[in-house]
Amino acid sequence: MHINLADIVKRERLTSGYDRRRRTLIADTTKLARRVQQILKKQKGDVIIDGHYATAVIPKTQVAKVFVLRCHPEQLKQQMGRRGFGGAKLWENLAAEILDVCLYDAIMNVGSEKVCEIDATNQTVEDIVNEIVSILNGKKKCTAGIVDWLGKLEEENSLDQYLKHF
Repeated sequence: MHINLADIVKRERLTSGYDRRRRTLIADTTKLARRVQQILKKQKGDVIIDGHYATAVIPKTQVAKVFVLRCHPEQLKQQMGRRGFGGAKLWENLAAEILDVCLYDAIMNVGSEKVCEIDATNQTVEDIVNEIVSILNGKKKCTAGIVDWLGKLEEENSLDQYLKHF
């Protein structure tokens, strides 16, 4: 089974408000955690939970692996633009990617031994799925700390264009 946290938040109105500046709903993680537990109690077998705050709403003991997909900020900027993201929401997400926010949160919430980082830049969905399956089958090692966007953007002399918005 697959659970998309953003879909549950929207569909079931598990929010604590609306952020006008970012033009986005604010997820109520307490309500979301309770709802996800209700769903999980009814499931047998493995469940894939999709969402950047998944490790904040699922207890560490219920987590087998966390896959943090990373993307070069320029490619991420283009992808988000095509999906209609702009303004503060766009730049906040780019800064979070550059500063490893999701990776850091995952490691803090479940421990580094359960966190697998994947550079999804220029990868197809099939490539990413194959890498995940290889890790789950023990054919490839689960590692974190492989991506350094700060260093890469500094090397490309483009870091300032991302952080000037703050």
